[in-house]
Amino acid sequence: MSIKTPPTKQDVKKDNITKYEGESKDDGTPLGHGTYTFSDGDKYIGEYQHGEKHGQGTYIYNYGDKYVGGFKYGLRHGQGTHTHSTGDKYIGDFENDCRTGKGTYIWANGDKYVGDFIDDESNGYGTFVWSDGDHYIGEFKNGQLNGQGTYTFDYGDKYVGGFKDGLRHGQGTYTYADGTVKKGFWKNNLRLLT
Repeated sequence: MSIKTPPTKQDVKKDNITKYEGESKDDGTPLGHGTYTFSDGDKYIGEYQHGEKHGQGTYIYNYGDKYVGGFKYGLRHGQGTHTHSTGDKYIGDFENDCRTGKGTYIWANGDKYVGDFIDDESNGYGTFVWSDGDHYIGEFKNGQLNGQGTYTFDYGDKYVGGFKDGLRHGQGTYTYADGTVKKGFWKNNLRLLT
């Protein structure tokens, strides 16, 4: 999912500011607390340092998204909450304007991921719960199930083993709700017969 990046100091120099109200240095450079309203309808309310968003603030996007949290040198950084106009919501760590660190992403349809993020993607260890009741606990890479994990289906079946690009792949054990167990090597979600 693409996330619009709040304007940086360079953007401000392009004269896209409609209005600034707040504390500033003698030369007009924002310092302390203030509000910028941009010509495209975006708005930032918060702390400034050396003319850049720095500290705590709220950025309201013209298309309905809203970010509340930390900024560093003009970029989202530290703890924050990004609420999307679609109803999706991310609560967690940001670094250099990306979801990076620990966080929770909740989709409007009820799906939920809690875990590690790197560069706006689920990367590392986490838990994904689908709105239909399925859930996965394990490793992620580039937003997909990759590595070792446990996938439990809402109807009681469970797979424990390797995943690659979101599919069962590698050594694994599939346990059916009735107790039947199938062990083996999986490729592209299919168990290979040996």
